[in-house]
Amino acid sequence: MNMFLITEIRKVVYSVMCIAAFVLSAQYVNAKVTLPSVFSDYMVLQQKTKAAVWGKAEPGKTITISTTWSRARYSSKADEQGNWKMMVTTPSYGGPYAVTISDGEPLMLMNVLIGEVWVCSGQSNMEMPLAGWGKIDNYQQEIDNAKYPSIRLLQVHQATSNLPVDDAKVANGGWKPCIPQFVPEFSSVAYFFARELYQKTKIPIGLIHTSWGGTIAEAWTSGTTLKTMADFAMATTKIEEEGRSMTELGEAQAMLAWQKVVQEKDAGYKAGNPVWLGNDLDESSWKAMQLPGEWENSVLPNFDGVVYFRRKITIPKSLEGKELKLRLGMIDDNDITYFDGAKLGETQGYNVERSYTIPASLAIAGVHTITVRVFDGGGGGGIYGEKEKLNLTTSDGERIALDGVWRYKVAVDLKDLPPSPALRKSPNRPTVLYNAMINPFTSYAIRGAIWYQGESNADRANQYRELFPAMISDWRKKWRQGDFPFYYVQLANFMQAKPEPASSAWAELRDAQFQTLKLPNTGMAVAIDIGDAADIHPKNKQEVGRRLALIALAKTYGKKVVHSGPVLNAQQVVGSTVQLRFNFAEGGLESKGGELTGFAIAGPDQKFYWAKAVIKDNEIYLSSPDVPNPVAVRYAWADNPKSNLYNKAGLPASPFRTDNWEDTTTLKK
Repeated sequence: MNMFLITEIRKVVYSVMCIAAFVLSAQYVNAKVTLPSVFSDYMVLQQKTKAAVWGKAEPGKTITISTTWSRARYSSKADEQGNWKMMVTTPSYGGPYAVTISDGEPLMLMNVLIGEVWVCSGQSNMEMPLAGWGKIDNYQQEIDNAKYPSIRLLQVHQATSNLPVDDAKVANGGWKPCIPQFVPEFSSVAYFFARELYQKTKIPIGLIHTSWGGTIAEAWTSGTTLKTMADFAMATTKIEEEGRSMTELGEAQAMLAWQKVVQEKDAGYKAGNPVWLGNDLDESSWKAMQLPGEWENSVLPNFDGVVYFRRKITIPKSLEGKELKLRLGMIDDNDITYFDGAKLGETQGYNVERSYTIPASLAIAGVHTITVRVFDGGGGGGIYGEKEKLNLTTSDGERIALDGVWRYKVAVDLKDLPPSPALRKSPNRPTVLYNAMINPFTSYAIRGAIWYQGESNADRANQYRELFPAMISDWRKKWRQGDFPFYYVQLANFMQAKPEPASSAWAELRDAQFQTLKLPNTGMAVAIDIGDAADIHPKNKQEVGRRLALIALAKTYGKKVVHSGPVLNAQQVVGSTVQLRFNFAEGGLESKGGELTGFAIAGPDQKFYWAKAVIKDNEIYLSSPDVPNPVAVRYAWADNPKSNLYNKAGLPASPFRTDNWEDTTTLKK
C-alpha cells in the first residue's frame, strides 16, 4: 500500500475517532477521573519510553488507560487518597493519537503527539516572549510565520510555594499548538530552539515553559539539595517551617497592615490623602530624571520604596474637549496615576503596560500636571520600556510625546520600614520556584532541559560554581531519568565596556557556567557576541535558540553539525610568549572584523595587561611588553568585552581564564 493511501486512511480513521470522542465527551463531561494540568489535548508524550500518567479518582476505583497507538491496556487502583499512576509505553514519534482514561466514565485526550519533550526554564531572558514586553527582533514577522502545529506549547503560570506541590497552573487550559494565535506570549528562546530542532528532525516537540524574570538559581533548586549546602540550609529549613504554619488569611491580614504603614509613612500623603498632585505644587526640591528608565540604573541606586514622578504638559486648543489616552509604558512595580489631581487609575505588576483614559471634560487647553506614584518592592524601579510607549494620544492619532525629563521625589524608603510580608512570597527565596513550578512536572517523561539564567546570581558568582551544578544534579535526581541533556546559555555581553582589563562579576559568573560543562551531558551556548550594552534583554533571541539547538542536534540527535565555538585545550608558556591550542577549531580559527582582540595576560603579580594576539598555524600566540614572564591568560573577561575569536562555523569562543586566582565575588565567611 503506498504512503498516500496510508495517509488518507489514517485521516479517515482519525476523523471517526474525533467524532466518537465528541460524543463520549458530551456524555461524560462529569467523569470522576481528574488529571494534573500537564495532561490535556494537544500534549506531547516523550517517545520510546515508559511515560507516567497519573491523577485522582475515587479511592479504590479501578482506572484503565488505552491509546490509539497500541492495543495495550493498562489498569491500576486508586489508593486510599485517590491517587493512581501508570507507566504507558510510547512508540517512536508520530501522531496524532488519542488517550482514554476511565474509571467507568471515560475521559479522552485528543490530538496527542509522540515526540520529544523539553523543559525550558530560567529568568527573564528565557521568559522574554516574542511580543508583549519583549518584542524580539522582527517579532511580527516571526509570529506570522510561526505555523508549526507539531510543536506544542505549555505555558506555566508563575507561582511560589514554601513546600513542594503536585500540580501547577497553566495558561490557555493546557497544551496548545504552535501557531500565531498562541506563540506571541511564549518564550522566544524556547520557540526558536524547538523550531530549529523540528526543521532538522521533523520530530514533534513539546515545550514546557516554566520561568520567572529576575530570579535566582537557588529558588529553582529543591530543599533536599539546598539543605546539604551551608549557604542555604538554614534559610531553606525556615521556609519549609513557614510553609507548614502559614495560612492565607493570616498572610492577607499582615499584608494589609503593612500597606497601611507604607501609606502612613508616605510623605506624599497627609491625613490619608495624596497632597503632591496640584498644578501649583512647589517643585523646587524635586530632582530631574530621564524617562523611560529604571531609577536603580541611574538616580537612585539600590533604592526600594515609593517615588512620585511629575510632568507638566500643555494641551493645545486642537485637542481641547477630546478624550485622551495616557500611555506610560511599563512601571516597576505598581502605580497610581493622576491628572491635575484626579485619579485616572492604578495597576499592579512590573510587566504590564499602562494605559489610562483622560476624559474629554478634563482635556482643557492649557498647562496640566501628570503625577505618577510608583511603588517598587525590589530591583529596578521606575517607568521603563520604549520611549515611543510614553505619550498622550487621541483616537485620531494626534500625539504628545512624554519621554524626556520628569521631576521626581522620594516619599518612602523601605529601609525605614519593617520587612514586607510579601517577602515571604517573593520568588527570590530558596526552593520556592522549584516547589511550585518544577516539582509538578518531575514525573512527566522528558528528553531534557534548556536553561537561561545567571544575571541575578552574578554578584555571588563564586557561590554559583557550586550552586549551578548542584541544581542540575538535583533536577536529574528528581526526574529519575539519569543524566538527561541539560543545555544552557552563557550570559551575554552587557553594560559599559571598559578600556583596561578589570575584575568583573559577570565574567566570573560566565566562568562558573563554563566550568559546569564538567558535568556529563551538558552543553553551553555562548552569547558573548549578541548582547546589548544598554539592554539586559537583548532582542536577537533567534540566534540564542539556534545555538542551543545546535548542541542538541549534535549531542542528543547525532547530527554532524559544529555545535561549539573554540574551547581552550592547552596553554604553553615559552619565554615571554603564551601559546594556546583549541578544540572545536576544525577549519581554522579566525578573528571577525579585524585584529584579534579580547586577550589579556598577567605575570605572578596577577596584574593583567592587554596582549597582542596572533593566529598562526591554527594556534594563538600572545605577548605584551608589560608582562615579560606571563603565567595566566584571560579572554573576554569583562561585563561587555571586545572579543572576536571564532571558528569557521561562525561560533564564538567562550570567555575563559587559565588561572585559579580568587574570585572577587567570593563570599567572606
